[in-house]
Amino acid sequence: MSLIRAIVLAIVQGVTEFLPISSTAHLVLVPWLLGWTDQGLTFDIALHAGTLVAVLAYFAREWLGMAASLFGGASVAPGVDRNLLGIILAATVPGGLAGYFLESYAESVFRSPVLIAAMLMGVAGLMWIADRRRTLLRSADTITLADGLIIGLAQALAVVPGTSRAGITITAGLFRNLTREAAARFSFMLATPIIGGAALKKGLDVWQQGLPPGFTPADFLVGFVVSAATGYVAIWFLLRYLQVRTLKIFIAYRLVLGAIILAVEFLHSAA
Repeated sequence: MSLIRAIVLAIVQGVTEFLPISSTAHLVLVPWLLGWTDQGLTFDIALHAGTLVAVLAYFAREWLGMAASLFGGASVAPGVDRNLLGIILAATVPGGLAGYFLESYAESVFRSPVLIAAMLMGVAGLMWIADRRRTLLRSADTITLADGLIIGLAQALAVVPGTSRAGITITAGLFRNLTREAAARFSFMLATPIIGGAALKKGLDVWQQGLPPGFTPADFLVGFVVSAATGYVAIWFLLRYLQVRTLKIFIAYRLVLGAIILAVEFLHSAA
């Protein structure tokens, strides 16, 4: 893999991981549209590890607050306590189980362009319904265990590319009457354990089996650093964007992208 290709994929990952447009779908579609060989799930996970660093860095105050509360200390961030940490961990279980048992499908069957297009457009419909609700009033500090479990169950669907982990969890949060910003904030923090677990598992596989053919340590290092930097910017952008705007632009993007994928796939099949 060339470093330019690694950088392009890292930017794609960093930008799309936290926007509700499906990073995994874009990591499949960019090589498909450009005629590149699919880089595979192992490199995708390396890019996800970069965005893990981004979310840890951005929410460092909150994570430190939750850690302090575990040892009886006062939280260093308003509204952060051991309850939120427990909610996040409980909400992670469904997604973790889905990733573990469906990993082989995620690496093969689920990377179909037609399936990706269907999920992009289907979840866009759910986002549109949720985004139009007039009851989006709850702040992040009102999140309960029931909220977390429902959002966590939604997160399990993100094993299918095109769903968008951020998209489906933010949508579930809106259906629980969270504000757009609160739903996004919880979605980003919920990403931490699931991305961390996947990155650790793949990291151990690479340690035992070596790098995939065609890859060098430099490819992984560049991808990791670039995805971390762009991921941090994406978090900063979306949290501020959703304070004053809706999800309409992302819904439209998903619908248009899904339609383009179906059109291109049809042309490929007809050729």
